[in-house]
Amino acid sequence: MTPITAETLPAELHKAAGTVTRLLSTMDESSVTGPSELPGWTRGHVLAHIVGISNAMARQLEYAQRGEKIELYDGGMEGRTKAIELAAGHSLADHTASVTTAVNAAVAAFDSLEPNGWQAPISYRDGTVFDGGLALWRELTIHASDLGMGYGPETWSRPFCEHLFSFLEPRVPADYKFVLQPTGLAPLTLGHGGTSIAITGMLTDIAAWLAGREPSLGSLRATAAADGVDLPDLLPWPAGVPTQPAR
Repeated sequence: MTPITAETLPAELHKAAGTVTRLLSTMDESSVTGPSELPGWTRGHVLAHIVGISNAMARQLEYAQRGEKIELYDGGMEGRTKAIELAAGHSLADHTASVTTAVNAAVAAFDSLEPNGWQAPISYRDGTVFDGGLALWRELTIHASDLGMGYGPETWSRPFCEHLFSFLEPRVPADYKFVLQPTGLAPLTLGHGGTSIAITGMLTDIAAWLAGREPSLGSLRATAAADGVDLPDLLPWPAGVPTQPAR
């Protein structure tokens, strides 16, 4: 496993941002109002959330550079939800303008960091600017798939999937130990419980399942003591903001 660093993360952010804007260019008005892969959300809701999290991360960096912290969303989670609902029904042109502006501004903010700027503290998950960059990478990549525009989890890169394994280990229930066995790759163990479950399948299917998304290649299998079992239930998304595991 090759960890993402402050030197390699900006390129990943550019790739993720490019995917979002490319998908936007393939949409029409009916696409925006159509259902996304997230229950109860249209693609317009997903696009509005991408704008919100991009603006929020840019704001985290703005304050961090001044040695200050500020809550992730203006108005907290209530403000986040209200902004998404207000913007979800916008036209394709409005979504395109707001998403492009917000995503580009957020990525540019990370591009402009000095080497020591990555470790500045931010309020998001009581972490650092680097943690915020990883969060934006997750948000852009996963929500691009949530748009349901032909760019599903099967397109996620190996570095991204491996990052998710590390970030989402807190979803493993305390009683379990997951032995992840991605096809053609070395196994990886998550959790420390006494009950061992082997999760086999394509790398992206395992990552999608851990992220609460539908594995798109249909390869996922779970076994315990050599017997097939149901995939275990996962704990909620790791604590922090946003707090809703499905989004």
